[in-house]
Amino acid sequence: MKLSRMLVFLVIVVSIGSSCTFPTAEATRESGGVDSGQTPPVPVQDSPTPVPSPSPTPEPMAALVNGQTITLAEFERQVERYRASMVAAGQDPSTPEGQKALTEGRQWVLDLMIDQVLIEQAAAHQGVTVSPEEVDQTLSALRDEIGNETFNGWLEREGMTLDEMRAKLRADLLATKMANLIAEQVPTHAEHVHARHILVGTEEEARRLLGQLQAGAEFAALARKYSQDSSTRDLGGDLGVFPRGVLTSKEVEAVAFALQPGQVSDVIPSELGYHIVQVVERIPDQEISPDTLRFLRDQAVRQWLEELRASADIQVFVHP
Repeated sequence: MKLSRMLVFLVIVVSIGSSCTFPTAEATRESGGVDSGQTPPVPVQDSPTPVPSPSPTPEPMAALVNGQTITLAEFERQVERYRASMVAAGQDPSTPEGQKALTEGRQWVLDLMIDQVLIEQAAAHQGVTVSPEEVDQTLSALRDEIGNETFNGWLEREGMTLDEMRAKLRADLLATKMANLIAEQVPTHAEHVHARHILVGTEEEARRLLGQLQAGAEFAALARKYSQDSSTRDLGGDLGVFPRGVLTSKEVEAVAFALQPGQVSDVIPSELGYHIVQVVERIPDQEISPDTLRFLRDQAVRQWLEELRASADIQVFVHP
């Protein structure tokens, strides 16, 4: 692990601590003695009004995630580390460009902290943990690879204690375990299709080309001449062989998997323009290539995090 890869450990762990007291007090009265069988007025002994013990002042919050606090102090500490990393990289936070980058960095830090809390909560729900031994092993491997002097120098530059480093390693290991659990759910084999497409800017032009295809024009020839997709135009619109979840246009992908070999689609509108798709081949079960599998697994983890966010109660109290 190179020193530059230490940046991966910017994953934030938020320690939550709260305490409150609930003082109770009752006023007490003492009555005087009874004399000669008569009941005189009962004198009331003056006593000071009880003063409840003050509850601790709540620590200012940057955000609240499903009831779990991200403190403002911890958020600002992480922002300061981000600012220091900008300076170390030669970027001046006081310039207009630097101020813009720092504002974006504050949002990035906050998002990262929120994601970390969500991951911690999801891990607890599923019983996923990281043992102290796992943290120690990772820390030892890191020290062995870069050397104690380099490691200690990095901690000093980051203003980080060894305990904070352990906490960050634990957070990183926990996030990795959860990501692996999600990634492992992506199958290694899936149905694939081999397809071509033509992309144009207007529906009118797409209808005109569809008419030519229906009249017998060659799909690849029209794609080379008219398609606006520069990445596939010279290939006759060839999109290659792919499983679900790969194409940028989900509209095109859905239609491609609904067609049989040789069939040509109707005009398909998307945010990119207007498409016509032709399926060349369908492969019921094929191993997903390593690069595509990596992409699909990364996509699955991103989607999982988005779903965690969408279902969470997140309140933000800072404006980066």
